[in-house]
Amino acid sequence: MSTLKLSARKEHYERLQLIHQKVSDLIKQYKPASFAIEAPFFGKNVQSMLKLGRAQGVAIAAAMNAGVEVFEYSPKKIKQSITGNGNAAKEQVWQMLQRILSIQNNTDLKYLDASDALAVAVCHHFQDNSLQKITNKKLKGWEDFIAKNPDRITNRQ
Repeated sequence: MSTLKLSARKEHYERLQLIHQKVSDLIKQYKPASFAIEAPFFGKNVQSMLKLGRAQGVAIAAAMNAGVEVFEYSPKKIKQSITGNGNAAKEQVWQMLQRILSIQNNTDLKYLDASDALAVAVCHHFQDNSLQKITNKKLKGWEDFIAKNPDRITNRQ
């Protein structure tokens, strides 16, 4: 749960390049099956929104270049998924993540942005849960389940 700290002295385009490089490196290192990101929210400061959108865009581009499927979740959906309350405060989200993931309460968290990113990952895990996908399918018994889920069948001898 580290964060990428970028110097304000660097040009904006250099910072975007560093974000792209860091995301690309992480993808090479961990080989994720998917890439989840928080959808931009509407703020009052247009310049901040533009910079955030560009940063998200280069991160998404890095994932797409690596052939990783991209998923986007609204801040409200992420909070709802983690805490049950779409209007939860960042601190509430962090506390719930500590419970869900058995993270010790004394874990030092310097930046809530790191817990936000972790919340996006956990939200995606919950949304991508295969049991949820199965229950959303209309099944007519075991034969129908097997026909619709051939990848879940294993031979035990």
